[in-house]
Amino acid sequence: MSPTSSVTAVSPEPSGTAVPHSRRWWTLVTVALAQLMVVLDSTVVNIALPSAQQDLGFSNADRQWIVTAYSLAFGSLLLFGGRISDLIGRKRAFIIGLIGFAGASALGGAAGTFGMLVGARALQGAFGALLAPTALAVLTTTFTIPKERARAFGIFGAIAGAGGAVGLLLGGVLTQQFNWRWNLYINVPIAIIAIIGAALFVTSVKRTGPRPRLDVPGTLLVSAALFSLVYGFSNAETDGWDSPLTWGFLGAAVLLLVVFVLWQRRAAHPLLPLHIVLDRNRGASYSSILIAGSGMFGIFLFVTYYLQTTLKFTPIQTGLAFLPMIVMLVIAAQFSTNVFVPRFGPKVMVPIGMVIAGSGMVYLTHLGVTANYATDILPPLMILGAGMGSIMPAAIQTATLGVDRHFAGVASALVNTSQQVGGSIGTALLNTLAATAATDYLASHLPPTPAVIQDAAVHSYATAYWWGAAFFAFGAVLSALLYRRRSQGLSLATSRTPALGEAPADEAPVGDAPLPAAH
Repeated sequence: MSPTSSVTAVSPEPSGTAVPHSRRWWTLVTVALAQLMVVLDSTVVNIALPSAQQDLGFSNADRQWIVTAYSLAFGSLLLFGGRISDLIGRKRAFIIGLIGFAGASALGGAAGTFGMLVGARALQGAFGALLAPTALAVLTTTFTIPKERARAFGIFGAIAGAGGAVGLLLGGVLTQQFNWRWNLYINVPIAIIAIIGAALFVTSVKRTGPRPRLDVPGTLLVSAALFSLVYGFSNAETDGWDSPLTWGFLGAAVLLLVVFVLWQRRAAHPLLPLHIVLDRNRGASYSSILIAGSGMFGIFLFVTYYLQTTLKFTPIQTGLAFLPMIVMLVIAAQFSTNVFVPRFGPKVMVPIGMVIAGSGMVYLTHLGVTANYATDILPPLMILGAGMGSIMPAAIQTATLGVDRHFAGVASALVNTSQQVGGSIGTALLNTLAATAATDYLASHLPPTPAVIQDAAVHSYATAYWWGAAFFAFGAVLSALLYRRRSQGLSLATSRTPALGEAPADEAPVGDAPLPAAH
């Protein structure tokens, strides 16, 4: 039996008749709300941590687990969540994810102990791992007309790129004006609105054949691998690269991923058919999202440190400082997806976005212990917004284009996995490099007076920005090499998402014939 020959039969639609339903734009609003809730939750709690620590009385060493519990559950369960949405239906999975995420948020907001808060954050991550890929899969299967698909993915990509900055702004406002608990409670009304929207506007597709089976060994292998990967980098951030736990978990992640790939080649019901990843355009997109995620988390982390500890901005001022970047990102995303990507394709736009974002990082390296926001901070943030607005929508759209709808959920999960793993890698690497730079600076500028300590911090941030720029430079070269020329691959301007049960244009029918060789 072919490894993928048992894909469920679904009533096919004749080619060219896959017309999206009339309320598709309300579906986009619903999906955007869910995506914003998941993405901002990765940063909104960060600003609330000092207040939560004072209220619940946990130590500095324990503080990281408020963030790590979420990222571990979210990162390790994403592919499982994406596949579950393929198996039980997008609408059902979407609503379950929203209800679970809201419930976990309410539990965390009401937490009276550190353990209860950590448990709630882990539950948030688990339901987020179901919700995030399902939201993208709903979008992928709802918008089939190329121009509308581009516009929808432009909005979605802008949210994916700007969610972290929105989280910083919202976290500052809620913590300063209300209470740290509202950083969690705020998800409940957002989720309720999204649940109502999902019930009204998200459509269900009935299967006509037997339900496919879940690849249990594959699920366990990849979940354990992703858990080890995220935990390894999180441990490197706190305990350093010389920690046995760091290398033990990273080594286990590599081993488990190798076993997972070998299993997927022979599994009767693979969790992730390998041709989804091995397609050059999709591989380039997943790599670009990972690299951009690494750079973006560095931006938020170190610019936030700089604004609050060096320039003494309040949490609200810090959030507002990122607002122009968000505006620029949204504008760039719309121009990119509606004007430039249809004309030039991702092979041109993603590398250009990487170069723009990298130049913004280089601009940040000149910041000193004093700075003027309008002339020193605003321009590089807007440049970074323009760069990310060029990268994310094109990469996300290409990552899910042409995938058989039976696997839209797991293909969408790979987008979120790439961003999550990129964030973990970027945070761990940049933190380590910055800490080493600060230590070296202090060692060569004795005695460590307050002025020298402040200079060391600014020097460490500049080191992180240089390395972030290097990430983007590498991403520019890699994406330029990997993406096919438009004549070789799928055109975002002319491709139509395959109808249910119809084989994608760039792939052989699943389980029937071998894939064409890569160009």
